[in-house]
Amino acid sequence: MRPFDYRRESDPAAAVAAVAADPGAAFLGGGTNLVDHLKLGIAAPTALVDVSRLDTGGVERLPAGGLRIGASLSNADLAAHPAVRSEYPVLASAVLSGASAQIRNLATTAGNLLQRTRCVYFQDATAPCNKRAPGTGCPARDGHDRYNAVFGTSGECVAVHPSDMAVALAALDARVRLLGPEGERTVPVTGLYRDPGAEPQRDTVLGHGELVTAVDVPALPMAARSAYRKVRDRASYAFALVSVAAAIATEDGVVTGARIAFGGLAHGPLRARRAEEALIGAPAVEESFRAAGRAETAGAETGPGTAAKPAMAVGALAAVLRELTSEET
Repeated sequence: MRPFDYRRESDPAAAVAAVAADPGAAFLGGGTNLVDHLKLGIAAPTALVDVSRLDTGGVERLPAGGLRIGASLSNADLAAHPAVRSEYPVLASAVLSGASAQIRNLATTAGNLLQRTRCVYFQDATAPCNKRAPGTGCPARDGHDRYNAVFGTSGECVAVHPSDMAVALAALDARVRLLGPEGERTVPVTGLYRDPGAEPQRDTVLGHGELVTAVDVPALPMAARSAYRKVRDRASYAFALVSVAAAIATEDGVVTGARIAFGGLAHGPLRARRAEEALIGAPAVEESFRAAGRAETAGAETGPGTAAKPAMAVGALAAVLRELTSEET
């Protein structure tokens, strides 16, 4: 491990100023992703600014309804919060689908959203990788491609984003609150992540020194009827091949509202607006659910290892919606 400076800040503005002043500095929260990268030689910051003790934790009610989730709140506490469990079960389920209980005790809201890809080539410091070392190539395109993206890829990168939480938050139209050198701003969760284009090393739209302070989840009555499903190689501690977060509203057996997002398909959570549109006004039956999934995945660009991903996505969506509407049948 290369040496680096360390400092702990108790004020968000001071933390932002400290990182902004050093081009090689980075924020340190729970450390469940960054510390691994330090050990693997993937990251080599000149300084770490510890923000784990900032007063940005907790869950609070928003004046217009909905919840504000603090950036430093642990994943374990988020999943266990009564309001999250009752009003946004899809979010609680998604968080519980990620990592082990020990990691969820340390991992934070902000860190979960900003974790980097688990592409095997990115994780191997001896392998070429445009995301880790721009210009060296993307062996994932013709190599081990089981976890590759099938939407939004470029010749430079085909990696997927691994966050389960982000998929649920995308379906809920959540917004991320940021504090940077130029002040505060908010971005939708779906707008936080970048397609790789010619700059695959840039995962998000955050500028250097911008700090996630909270996530706002708007009021959404249909979210009380929501669920998360994750298709993975094993039930414990595995990243998604495909995942889906969904909420649905029905009346007299007809779909009146839907919110859907997929994970494992793109460089960030994929909000399934075509699927949502296909469902509105359709009968809440299996064929409608599958037709909506096919509408969303029709443009997927697959390879040998990802050829089954569109069918996985269709099946996962149908299973979730079938579960959510089973009480009517």
